Amino acid sequence: MRILVVEDEQKIARFIRKGLGEEGYAVDIARDGEEALSYASSAPYDLIILDLLLPRVDGITVCRRLREFNLTVSVLILTAKDSIEDRVTGLDAGADDYLVKPFAFAELLARIRALLRRPRNATPNILQVADLVLDVTRHRAERNGTPIDLTPKEYSLLEYLIRNRCQVLTRTQILEHVWDYDFYGGSNIVDVYIRYLRKKIDDGHDKKLIKTVRGAGYTLCGDS
Repeated sequence: MRILVVEDEQKIARFIRKGLGEEGYAVDIARDGEEALSYASSAPYDLIILDLLLPRVDGITVCRRLREFNLTVSVLILTAKDSIEDRVTGLDAGADDYLVKPFAFAELLARIRALLRRPRNATPNILQVADLVLDVTRHRAERNGTPIDLTPKEYSLLEYLIRNRCQVLTRTQILEHVWDYDFYGGSNIVDVYIRYLRKKIDDGHDKKLIKTVRGAGYTLCGDS
């Protein structure tokens, strides 16, 4: 899952990024409203964490413009403005949730999980391809009833593949969704992590779910 954090206070931005990174999310940072709109229009984010008091373009305007551009990404407002009027204004501008600073990081994570459990296309919490099952609520995977131990990045890659089941995903698409802008490695990192997943998901099973489409990319599909 890829998240954009729009926060001009560098200490808070670094804190959020570090915490979310440890949970397996790919995180980009925008430090003003204009940069936020540029990022949001050029990358497939699953969630935007948005401060209201931003330089250049304020958070409410950013939220309204996202909706005017028909971007359906979930928006969580994170701000020190805690009046009822401020909350109503933010939600009316198109935000999905509102969390007031200072906040407990555990609550931020819980709200993120709640928003990602109810995406705009109503994707279910349990994703399944053949005998591979992914519980997106608890970040757990199993195949044929046997739990699979995944690192946070392996989990993110698997979730992206399974949400796009039977679609051929290029290395660039995978990089853009699972890794953030600060990752400078080549696209071979995708091949490396695909190998990791294959060992954990396909080894020991007659039916191989992760397939290479030569010259195109990868797909996860239960079809023969």
